[in-house]
Amino acid sequence: MLIVRGEAGVGKTALLEYCAGRASGFHVARATGVESEMELPFAGLHQLCAPMLERLGSLPDAQRGALSVALGLAPGATPDRFLVALATLSLLAEAGAERPLLCFIDDAQWLDAASAQALGFVARRLLAESVAIVFAVRAPSDTHELAGLPELELGPLPDEAARALLAKVIPGRLDERVLGRLVTEMRGNPLAILELPRALAPTQLPATFGLQGANELPGRIEESFLRRLEALPDDARMLLLVAAAEPIDDPLLVWSAIDRLGIAQSTADETEGLLQVGERVAFLHPLVRSAVYRSASAAERRAVHLALAEVTDAGSGADRRAWHLAAAAAGPDEQVAAELERSAGRAQARGGLAAGAAFLRRSVALTRDPVRRVDRVLAAAEACLHAGRFDAAVELLAAVEPDELDELPRARVQLLHAELAYAQDRGSEAPALLLRAGRTLERLDARLARDTYLDAWGAALFAGRLAGAGDLHDVSRAVVAGPAADDPPRPRDLLLDGFALVFTSGRPEAGPVLQQATAAFAGPDVSVEEVLRWGWLATAAAVYGWDYDSCLAVSSRAAQLARDAGALEVLVVAVNVLAQAVALGGDFPAATFLIAEADSITEATGARVAPYGALVLGALRGREAETSRLIAATIRDATLGGQGTAVQYAQWARAVLMNSLSRYDEAVVAATTASEDTPELFVSMWSLSELVEAAIRTGDTPRAARALAQLEVHARGSDAGWALGLIARARAALDEEDSAEALFREAIDQLRRTPLRPELARSHLLYGEWLRRRGRRVDAREQLRAAHEQLTALGMESFAERARRELVATGGKARRRTIETRDDLTAQEEQIARLARDGLSNPEIGARLFLSPRTVEWHLKKVFTKLGISSRMALHDALPREGREAA
Repeated sequence: MLIVRGEAGVGKTALLEYCAGRASGFHVARATGVESEMELPFAGLHQLCAPMLERLGSLPDAQRGALSVALGLAPGATPDRFLVALATLSLLAEAGAERPLLCFIDDAQWLDAASAQALGFVARRLLAESVAIVFAVRAPSDTHELAGLPELELGPLPDEAARALLAKVIPGRLDERVLGRLVTEMRGNPLAILELPRALAPTQLPATFGLQGANELPGRIEESFLRRLEALPDDARMLLLVAAAEPIDDPLLVWSAIDRLGIAQSTADETEGLLQVGERVAFLHPLVRSAVYRSASAAERRAVHLALAEVTDAGSGADRRAWHLAAAAAGPDEQVAAELERSAGRAQARGGLAAGAAFLRRSVALTRDPVRRVDRVLAAAEACLHAGRFDAAVELLAAVEPDELDELPRARVQLLHAELAYAQDRGSEAPALLLRAGRTLERLDARLARDTYLDAWGAALFAGRLAGAGDLHDVSRAVVAGPAADDPPRPRDLLLDGFALVFTSGRPEAGPVLQQATAAFAGPDVSVEEVLRWGWLATAAAVYGWDYDSCLAVSSRAAQLARDAGALEVLVVAVNVLAQAVALGGDFPAATFLIAEADSITEATGARVAPYGALVLGALRGREAETSRLIAATIRDATLGGQGTAVQYAQWARAVLMNSLSRYDEAVVAATTASEDTPELFVSMWSLSELVEAAIRTGDTPRAARALAQLEVHARGSDAGWALGLIARARAALDEEDSAEALFREAIDQLRRTPLRPELARSHLLYGEWLRRRGRRVDAREQLRAAHEQLTALGMESFAERARRELVATGGKARRRTIETRDDLTAQEEQIARLARDGLSNPEIGARLFLSPRTVEWHLKKVFTKLGISSRMALHDALPREGREAA
């Protein structure tokens, strides 16, 4: 893929045409962005894909359905924009399989937002497909959807070539100094050289051009076109205006509109080459279109748009008709505003969120009634929020005076401001805004207020100690003082009330309520909406109650529901939570698989979610260099982004890593920081366990005792093996008497009842180290050998090395861990290999990982080579299943 970038008139279109002419053996597909106030959803994508639509049947069902709805070919549920993009990738890959496909996207800066997002996604995912995409754009800021793709900057013509071209344009000989000045003034821009001198006599040339900035050159070219327009007959200029106002360049619509305006079709011959009407309407250059439209009077524009509205089909062209009617309106018009609302609904149903927002914004301008106007402003702002047009949403809300609104609209404004803050960075600003919105909503809509409070609680959890106003304590107090839950309470109500009690009444009161909430989210009666929106918070409640099995069940269900729904921004959080759960259970290959999935989603969506799963896996695996880099990057980025809990995770991960490396002084610092950080939830209690171990090894028994006392508070009343095992182990580590042995054995027995194999292996290690220090070498060897074997099997490399050193010190023997062949696979290759082993087809794997089936096939060939196998069946032996592989 390639972006050809350059100023207007520099020759980008000519270069694309040249490439198309030389593309022997390629199928060539084209799309062109059109400068227009109107945004048609997926218009650019439809242009590009139209010749390939007969291949839709070869796509997986979900992709085929999503793309069909997006392109208006079939009715259906609103498709996820990333599923549409993946379908486009698959369609292009299918077309390229028969014959290499070369796609040209000219004037990409004017693509509709939905098409730009989809094609930017496709360009980043091309790898093994026989597909190439070339975009032509203007300024670097024009197309953020394409940021980061390879670029070719198309510069001006060299002086010699510019002089040669100018000599062809201007007849006769020119004074060398005049020629040199003209070349300098036109800055090697071919269109400027061809266009600017054409209406001037040679004697006028030297005086016509004055030194100006390079960024003014397109304006000067446009002015030249304007001078040519002024010389045309009135009917010819009106014909050009009709063509400029019609965004789909349909010649039948243009002919019908000029007929309604009383203009003869033969007028097309009087446009002096500025317009060609054949199978499509084509201007000499996009600058001609902009010059025509901008130079027309308001009355002329309204007349042209009205004519176009009258000849546009009210069925298939309803959205374009509504837009033309809006442009033809001289003032507020409720009927047209209502039509625009209906168009917005259709656009949003197709997944064209930006187009829907544009229709709604236009409807605002046509609304006279103040109440209806506010409703439409809020609807437009919400549409902009969901479309990722955050600046436009802020601009709409800024036009509303909250003091002049009734309570409910004022609350909706507050809520939208809060949702905007949360959507943009999940940082420290959102909790306070959501809290304020919830308080305002209490008197107006108790259910919505409680839902807003739950969102505020989640935002405050992300922000952690960086939340400032609106932290978990503030939100919890507001919940307790606010409206009561429904009777019977919904799962989300139980979750909210339980979390609020954590910070207002304490664990004894909160625990039973959160246990009910966790059971409800793990049960069959919870709604899909609740799991998708708040399932990740339910897993936090489960871990707070030491309930590993419910955490795994809820996170697995949330991830699957998000995959099924194509809700990628939900999926990236759900997969991160699930990766943590399976890593804590000791299934590192499955965790690696899920982290790779999370990385794929993050790359595809640009989601701002910290790498929680990778931190947990890195801490337990113990690869110092890569985990330390991850920890440092997370602390830096999360601090800047206001995500305090991610910083707390990183400090806990550092404590685990330092304990595994026997660098206990450093572990004490990290564990203390994490255990004292806000929020005082599950990461805090994990960190206390690390602090007990590290403090004892540094001789700081009082600190270890204080940490144990705090850990016991967290575990009070729990009968979970996870809690009881960690408490027994911590007590044993602090106990220098013979009673410690019974506590170590109790810890091992308790943890053996759980799926938490890393904690079980670490308990064997600590018990063996205690026995060795007491001189019981034979007994120590038994525990240390068990620890070494378990830690090695799990892949806990640094802890395994610590166990090996201790075992050797007792006189035992232990081999260093050897790297298995499959460790040569990249994370994505192992992910693909596991899915293939589990029976998924290449299209199914591609759908899961946002790749085309051909790229999946390409990766599998590499996997087979690395593993020394030749078929998918052999993957069952090359990649044996782990005991608790949850993915």
